[in-house]
Amino acid sequence: MPDRNLAEWLTLLEARHPAEIDLGLERVAAVWSTIQGQRRQQGNAISLPTAITVAGTNGKGSCLASMQAVALAHGYRVGLFTSPHFLFYNERIAVQGQPVDDQTIVRAFDEIEAARGDISLTYFEFGTLAALVVFVDADLDLMLLEVGLGGRLDAINIIDADVAVVTSIALDHQAWLGDTRELIAVEKLGIARPSRPLVIAEADGPAGFDSMIAATGAQPFVIDRDFKLDLKLEPERFSLRLAGAEPGFFKGLPVAGLMPSNKAAALQALSCAGFSLEADKVIAALEGLSLTGRQQQLMINDCTVILDVAHNPAAAMALAAALAPISGRYLAVASVLNDKDWPGIVGPLSGVFAQWYVGEISDSERATKAQTMHEVLYNAGLSSSLFESVEDAFNSALAEVAKEASKDDVIVVFGSFHTVSAVLSMQRESDRCIQ
Repeated sequence: MPDRNLAEWLTLLEARHPAEIDLGLERVAAVWSTIQGQRRQQGNAISLPTAITVAGTNGKGSCLASMQAVALAHGYRVGLFTSPHFLFYNERIAVQGQPVDDQTIVRAFDEIEAARGDISLTYFEFGTLAALVVFVDADLDLMLLEVGLGGRLDAINIIDADVAVVTSIALDHQAWLGDTRELIAVEKLGIARPSRPLVIAEADGPAGFDSMIAATGAQPFVIDRDFKLDLKLEPERFSLRLAGAEPGFFKGLPVAGLMPSNKAAALQALSCAGFSLEADKVIAALEGLSLTGRQQQLMINDCTVILDVAHNPAAAMALAAALAPISGRYLAVASVLNDKDWPGIVGPLSGVFAQWYVGEISDSERATKAQTMHEVLYNAGLSSSLFESVEDAFNSALAEVAKEASKDDVIVVFGSFHTVSAVLSMQRESDRCIQ
């Protein structure tokens, strides 16, 4: 087997499998079984830590980040697998809150390559198996696994999680998951296991949702029914009553940062997994907790910039609600992939932005053409400029703010992980030049 560094591995994986998305468990499960068998033969049988799997249209990352922070604050050893990444592949696999190094991932890739035989794996499937290999070797108490797409047929679902979480159910990825909330719910609930806890943070489920949950055979913990938030006790704080936990009441939890419903689901899931939680440690862990690309605020060239990966209508509604009135203008820098409901994203945000700057995502073959996005905005009567790239669009927005010399204008970058990544990369290069 040739020696490859991580960059070479990733280039190979991007080109090897004929489809970027190829849902199904048979191939990835077969390779995982081979890895387990080879380790048993070597006298190194695989023993998995407690596993919590998280699916949902929106909110997965926030729920996982909350669980990681709280578990670490209690002294547990934690592994976290998420996707996609923003700047570095290593972001996808973290141990003790830190991305693992290149060599650790390469060793896992080498083991997977030796085990797969003639089975073709997607980029995501290879990465999923790599995370599992890394976590098995890291002596963890808990591994937190984010579903990549849907749930039932996602590679993560080869793991029989001790606790499953569904954060939200909305229209997205309809080409793979179905074009109704009911069909999408069935796919996401596919991560549940009979008699094991299933935490639901979706307060407004689709028609027949209770029956769908019951069909899984799992033990449900549903928000606003089994575990409950109270956002009215004091400003900027909420209380939470967990189900089946002792003590099960927490007050003084921070509203700011990640959405309270996702924090609540995180605490309920940890409790269901058997982890004892102390109120002071929970509050300290959640205080000021933020996540890259989730209403993340930073300063670039003396301009306030908000980064948000909102890429479907439900996330756009949440973003619109989070953008408080300001004395200046909100300017949009946006781009989406071609399987996204661009008109549905524009709708909730149509009254927010004084100007839209749209540019094509340059690092994905699934990018929507800038002209297509511009035409939707034009037909909606919105002021829009189009550019060849996200980078050009962002630079133009920065120039507009500088020209007006207004400290009150805010640029909001959204539409995709790719869109946010482009701006983060620009900022990184700018910081490097300054240094």
